[in-house]
Amino acid sequence: QVQLVESGGGLVQPGGSLRLSCAASGNIVSRNVMGWYRQAPGNQRELVASISSGGITNYGDSVKGRFTISRDNAKNTMALQMNSLKPEDTAVYYCILWATPYEYWGQGTQVTVSS
Repeated sequence: QVQLVESGGGLVQPGGSLRLSCAASGNIVSRNVMGWYRQAPGNQRELVASISSGGITNYGDSVKGRFTISRDNAKNTMALQMNSLKPEDTAVYYCILWATPYEYWGQGTQVTVSS
């Protein structure tokens, strides 16, 4: 079993920045992919970004150039640096870890972009 705990959400003004963190614990296999999904009320869940244990990254089109995902394999942590935030980035952000055939989710952290 794997546990994921997110932190770093909050309220920020448009154009501002936030940094989300995710700490993984438990029985974690070395080869995995970690990522962030987000979901706003009334919207479908959207992949924000992912990063493999080898460092290969993937970003959703709406966040490319603004968000940066990173991870520390030794500490089993992952971060999402979010810059130039827009109101449409408002959502609950979830940390995910994929280790075939398993998928683990965090409890989510709210990000609100508003003036």
